[in-house]
Amino acid sequence: MSHRRKKVTPASGATRTTVTVCRGCCCGTSAKVARLDHEAQLTDLRTMLTGVAMVRRTDCLDACERANVVVIQPSAEGREAGGRPVWLGQVNDRSAAADITAWIKNGGPGLADPPDILSLYTFTPSRRVRHELED
Repeated sequence: MSHRRKKVTPASGATRTTVTVCRGCCCGTSAKVARLDHEAQLTDLRTMLTGVAMVRRTDCLDACERANVVVIQPSAEGREAGGRPVWLGQVNDRSAAADITAWIKNGGPGLADPPDILSLYTFTPSRRVRHELED
């Protein structure tokens, strides 16, 4: 009996960093964060990360008290190097999005250290919430 494992090819886009942007009941609403153009923020991230990362929108990441929430999931290479998803809350200004973009362009989780300023946004969600995103 062979103990060799069959090599699994990642799903399309899984080799790149994935940026998940919450745009549910609280995140992405002017009722919660009035001073931000939420659609422009999402468009800016998509434009700045074209060809570098997959940017996706989701309805709710269940961390409403930290609106706007963005999760950076490492590329396949970053995960192999030990990178894990990084949760960022209160991403409510253009400079935060620019810092996120610069980090991802440098490699993102596992491959590059995030700018120090992003430590102000980093938080750890509940295990249930983390598990739901990874499914």
